[in-house]
Amino acid sequence: MFKKLIKKSRAKSPWIMHFDCGSCNGCDIETLACLTPLYDVERFGIINVGNPKHADVLLVTGTVNHRNKAVLKNIYDQMPDPKAVIAIGACGLSGGVFRDCYNVVGGVDKVIPVDVYVPGCPAKPEAIIDGVVQALAKFEQKQAG
Repeated sequence: MFKKLIKKSRAKSPWIMHFDCGSCNGCDIETLACLTPLYDVERFGIINVGNPKHADVLLVTGTVNHRNKAVLKNIYDQMPDPKAVIAIGACGLSGGVFRDCYNVVGGVDKVIPVDVYVPGCPAKPEAIIDGVVQALAKFEQKQAG
């Protein structure tokens, strides 16, 4: 009974962690805009946390490179199962304008599994919120399965 309550609570009030792999900060600004009174995602029970051990959903922005891919993988591994990952912006999806640089690995999915892709340069807050809603649906499926 208690485990069932915890599972339902995690899906209805997800804790989200944001990690920037190295970007122009356009997507980071738009991600943080989701917390402002205009969008106010916290009213839906979504909480931004700074510790991967408490996070249910990982938002990743920026281009993955050889220096930060180990950090990204480490953060992902520290998150409890089930978990969902959202790649945000052109850089998070494919490496963006930096994709042909010598030190760029590519998008987030080159290092960790991604559940939802939110395109844009930068991605709009509405699209990011929609991506979180999609990720929560996948998170619930993972919990059930």
